[in-house]
Amino acid sequence: MKTIVITGAGGAIARATLPLLAAPHVRLLLIDRSEAALETVRRDLEACGSEIVTAVSSLEDLAAARAALAAAGGSVAGLVHLAGVFERNAGGAGEAEIWHRAIADNLSNAWWIAGAVEEVLDPACVAHYVFAASLAFRIGVADYAPYAAAKGGVVGLVRSLARRLAPRAVVNGVAPGIIESPMAEQILDRRRDKVAATIPLRRFGEPVEVARVIAFLMGDGASYMTGQVLNVDGGSAMQ
Repeated sequence: MKTIVITGAGGAIARATLPLLAAPHVRLLLIDRSEAALETVRRDLEACGSEIVTAVSSLEDLAAARAALAAAGGSVAGLVHLAGVFERNAGGAGEAEIWHRAIADNLSNAWWIAGAVEEVLDPACVAHYVFAASLAFRIGVADYAPYAAAKGGVVGLVRSLARRLAPRAVVNGVAPGIIESPMAEQILDRRRDKVAATIPLRRFGEPVEVARVIAFLMGDGASYMTGQVLNVDGGSAMQ
């Protein structure tokens, strides 16, 4: 039985990803700050064939990350880090609390969970890590600078961990564009048609379209890939 850890497990992309990772020989450790969200996801996965374990945590430091991993009761073979916040920052540097939340809940939590997983890596296999970056780090977003900066930090973390953990693990990331999900509603509600017109594929992504790329990076097909961040953005980053 191998254990895969998924953070932000109550989010739309995670909920699309989990069925793709589930298998009878896989234990899924679901981490989220919302106990209600975890219970909903657990019910949705009842027939998936995997053992399901949950932990409520915001991963605010290394001790919290270690405590969350303890729920798995053993070594870890994979990590999908999707926990994050997306908060508008129209007021710039004067809104210091938004900056601090963006760094803590998008970047620092990635560092803490990665460190905790490194301590319990399964020696029987090459581990796979996948971190969620964003289109925002590639193109910049005027009203979301703290978020874009944090996601740029995630990319640096992916590349650094790929070197640090090789050959024990492969470490990659995904950079989604705008995905139809509750997180993106604040943009879609204000300027859906205008933003869609800037995307070469002329539509927003679906959570499962990101989930399929994550599943690929977690599988044998990505065994010779590390330090890469794949765009899943309808072509937006090539403009």
